[in-house]
Amino acid sequence: MQTPPVMRVVERELLVSRRLWRGWTSSHFVMPLLYLTAMGVGLGDIIDDRGRTVDGLAYMEFVAPGLLAATALMLAAGESLWPVMVGTKWLRTFHAMVATPLGPGDAYDGILAWTALRAFAGSALFLTVATLFGGVPSAWGLLAVPAAALGAAAFAAPLIAYSATQDSDATFPLIMRLGVMPLFLFSGTFFPVSQLPDTLQPVAVASPLWHSVELCRGATRGDLGAAAALAHLVVLVSIVAAGRAWGRRSFTRKLVP
Repeated sequence: MQTPPVMRVVERELLVSRRLWRGWTSSHFVMPLLYLTAMGVGLGDIIDDRGRTVDGLAYMEFVAPGLLAATALMLAAGESLWPVMVGTKWLRTFHAMVATPLGPGDAYDGILAWTALRAFAGSALFLTVATLFGGVPSAWGLLAVPAAALGAAAFAAPLIAYSATQDSDATFPLIMRLGVMPLFLFSGTFFPVSQLPDTLQPVAVASPLWHSVELCRGATRGDLGAAAALAHLVVLVSIVAAGRAWGRRSFTRKLVP
């Protein structure tokens, strides 16, 4: 049976990752673990000792799924910016791909699939640690792993498409500082979005991270209703589909003379 073109790209990224896994361990596991320890254990103990809960949850149970989804988003952002510039301009690896039977759309789909796969693997590892910390009270928490990976894909799909349109990385630091970090802080990761000013709540709710956080949190506590879950899934899948349509076009324009 012939290997699908997308999997050829994923296979290539997997081979490259075998040489880079030490750096990824630090950025995608050690740092989230430090956040979980500082916020879930440190701040969480202070909140719990005062007899307080957040949305009816111990703070560790509240923040762990939020950090799970946010970590997947940070991973997606990192994979969707400079590595895409490497492929489209600096090393032109995507040009090498389309010189084979692979097409520009295959290259885009492969990078998106690889990003989602990495988010899935990292989320599974994070969920294991969060469970040991007592942050996952329900067995339904296993569903938080694909939810986080879907959130990562929803963020990566349009961002990869955008990166392919750029001739330099001048805007990338701004995206990280003014886009990714505010989402990380204000999309329900550390506190409910209901605590934000009324004017900012719709902005937070419109972000793919909020939908991913809600799915992950509902899974880990085991009480997310079917209607709410479906609504979040529809939003995230729609963003992936729209981003993919844009990405396949932008890769074609970039890679085909």
